[in-house]
Amino acid sequence: MIRINQLKIPYEKSRDEQGILMSKIAKKLNIPKNEITSLTIVRKSIDGREKPNIYFVYSVDVSVENEGKLKSKVFGKDVSKVTPVRYNYKPSKTSDEVGKTVVVGMGPAGLFCGYFLSINGYKPLIIERGKKVEERLVDVERFWETGVLNTESNVQFGEGGAGTFSDGKLNTMVKDKFGRNKLVLETFVKYGAPEEITYVNKPHIGTDVLSEVVANMRNAIIKAGGEIRFETKLTDVVVDKDRISEIIVNDNEHIKVDNLVLALGHSARDTFKMLYNKNLYMEPKAFAVGVRMEHKQSLIDDAMYGMNHLESKDRILGAADYKLTAHASNGRSVYSFCMCPGGHVVNASLEEGMLAVNGMSYSKRDSENANSAIIVSVTPEDFDDNHPLSGIEFQRKLEKAAFDAGNGKIPVQTYGDFKVNRMSTEFSTVTPVTKGDVVFADINNVLPESLCDALKECIPTFSKSIKGFDDDGALLLGVESRTSSPLRIVRDNELNANIKGIYPCGEGAGYAGGITSAAMDGIKVFEAITSDGIDL
Repeated sequence: MIRINQLKIPYEKSRDEQGILMSKIAKKLNIPKNEITSLTIVRKSIDGREKPNIYFVYSVDVSVENEGKLKSKVFGKDVSKVTPVRYNYKPSKTSDEVGKTVVVGMGPAGLFCGYFLSINGYKPLIIERGKKVEERLVDVERFWETGVLNTESNVQFGEGGAGTFSDGKLNTMVKDKFGRNKLVLETFVKYGAPEEITYVNKPHIGTDVLSEVVANMRNAIIKAGGEIRFETKLTDVVVDKDRISEIIVNDNEHIKVDNLVLALGHSARDTFKMLYNKNLYMEPKAFAVGVRMEHKQSLIDDAMYGMNHLESKDRILGAADYKLTAHASNGRSVYSFCMCPGGHVVNASLEEGMLAVNGMSYSKRDSENANSAIIVSVTPEDFDDNHPLSGIEFQRKLEKAAFDAGNGKIPVQTYGDFKVNRMSTEFSTVTPVTKGDVVFADINNVLPESLCDALKECIPTFSKSIKGFDDDGALLLGVESRTSSPLRIVRDNELNANIKGIYPCGEGAGYAGGITSAAMDGIKVFEAITSDGIDL
């Protein structure tokens, strides 16, 4: 296989992508086009450095007739021979050797762990405290419309996990020498996602498509022999000689278990407390909190593509995104997170009397506004003490402050008013696009002063990359508190917790940071359970 990098096509000509790539490849290899026997796009990204000239940049894998006859001079910096990484793990334990496996949680980590256990014949039981995604969508929409919260079926809890109500981003920084990343993307495609997610630089699905993919995977699990039970909450664990022996669900039903996969998600606060009381080793960890910031999507498009592309009718490029980072003089890092082009800010509350926000996009990314979490680093030193659950209490304080500031509605403030600690009274250049009602409030009363100071110092620096980012009319909505888990459940090299047979997994356990990395961790735990020992 031959990999060719840095093939550029002007974006307006990309509708004939395959034809142009074939011509460029033939020229690069100095062969006729008919000698190219296969072409696979490995990566596709946007190069906007020469605005207004915008390019798609490709890396491709190709096979050709008589590869050995290619002249040596065609190989170099951008042309090389490669062996693509393919996932090739094969379980070594039988179903009897593995025993009864229960997966707790049906976010990406639990979904993928349960899926691969099922299609390999291990027949796991997957329990999810929330509802199946179709019913969950109804509960969430009702909450956004009425403000009446279902604490067991919401943006955080239910089939698909918290990522279901997000932009559905699938990019990850995790190194992938085993092919798990590609496997996750290919599995999503198998169950309804667009094929382009396997090669675009920043793949995303969108809430609408992701919910369908999750439901299709659920049906595949059941067809393969796995069992799924919704509205089934883990309420206790029974330990025998430092090993899990059974679990209790819904406070009254006992289930014998040999392996317990804890794919809890980052918001199962009551379950974390129960497990801590059972002496499961945990430790607090650093994470980040802040606000959602809204701008007109046209401002972001103009900064990234140029005005001529903003006015384009075909939208080949799609809504532009960004990634920003800065460091404040008080030592805090400030950065964008989970940026949602053409998206909505959503009320993502979990507990009564507390309020958190998140960002969400549908697959078309076609709303008027762009939004992103603009967050500030926090460490265990910011918490009240070193207790493993102290990060959760830190989150709760912020969420209660946000709820009180907005009286249950999403608190919003213009950036201009935030800078001078003044409550807003009207919108100017940006009007919020949200799921859930908003009300004017002062974000300075929600976040600690040191975090507000870091935001006020660093947001203007982002205008060096995106002109107008610090416009006084831009909006801050709070509070973004669920960026990642505030704790880590400690596990060993075989992915066991200190209680043997318990496998902490995914984002909630502190081993992932998004949909794809959580799914990859679910696959790793599947491997750990079904193997006699491999390099994980």
